[in-house]
Amino acid sequence: MNEMIKIAVVGIGRWGVHLLRNFLEHPQAEVKAVVDPSSERLAEIKQQYHLDDTVLLTTEWQALQQMEDLEAVAIATPASTHYSLISDALRWGYHVLAEKPLTLNPNECQELCQLAEQQKRQLMVDHTYLFHPAVERGKAVVQAGQLGDLRYGYAARTHLGPVRQDVDTLWDLAIHDIAIFNTWLNQVPIKVEAKGKVWLQPGLSDLVWVTLTYPNDFQVYIHLCWLNSDKQRRLGIAGSRGSLIFDEMSPTSGLTLLHGEFEQRENKFIPTNQKQEVLEIEKAEPLKAVCNSFIHCILNNLPSETSSGWVGTELVQILSALTESLNQDGKCVSV
Repeated sequence: MNEMIKIAVVGIGRWGVHLLRNFLEHPQAEVKAVVDPSSERLAEIKQQYHLDDTVLLTTEWQALQQMEDLEAVAIATPASTHYSLISDALRWGYHVLAEKPLTLNPNECQELCQLAEQQKRQLMVDHTYLFHPAVERGKAVVQAGQLGDLRYGYAARTHLGPVRQDVDTLWDLAIHDIAIFNTWLNQVPIKVEAKGKVWLQPGLSDLVWVTLTYPNDFQVYIHLCWLNSDKQRRLGIAGSRGSLIFDEMSPTSGLTLLHGEFEQRENKFIPTNQKQEVLEIEKAEPLKAVCNSFIHCILNNLPSETSSGWVGTELVQILSALTESLNQDGKCVSV
């Protein structure tokens, strides 16, 4: 018989409810508790998912400390609460899956990773895109050299809301694209720059332009905005032999390889070998893969190769450097 991991889901808002659904459906997970500050929300969830009385529904986080058979918690609360909740959970002896970002402070992230190692517990961050079939296939394309010499990367992540009140658009949106570029390139930026505009809430940028510089001077440019009704979820890398595009808004496959290069004839550059190749992508819910990976990490007591706490820390370090640049009107900052 398969070993069952007893888990609590903390925070059942817009994203937490999807974590709850996935763990309820998981063959090796048993949801033992749900925590949320709203008793009305807990009542809705109980009815929606037909939870029986063996599942503890509570507004009190501390109630989890008393649960003798609990083994893990999945935390989907505002980022500002992560450090204290994750720290508590690890000290109580629980494995932790945390919504991104791990925290808002790289020093706190490092402390939590070290605490997890001391406690011999797994700390994993829900960087869902790292489990997306298109991102996994894209990495294989880039790493195989199919694009030729890599020129530059670019991305646009825009929409009309939701507008966050706890973090700016940089912290809300950039982490997705940075995580994908880091994965495709198998590198992390060494320098960053960011410039922004504020319209809605003092101190919180609504529009941010990001520049990431990787080793060998490869650069990535990212456009982020949460008050643009032109919804875009598009990311690409251009190389000497073609471009790879991941477009979530595409009605067909989200991953396209655009072949094309230049042939030089005297002083002219002539486009050649141009064709479009739509890449086949496995149909799978990335969050389900996240939950599968978390359960696997617990059962084998091994850190996630894809999205460990240390991977989350690395991304928070990059965002912190970008914030420093943003506060200095685009000054180049080393990571």
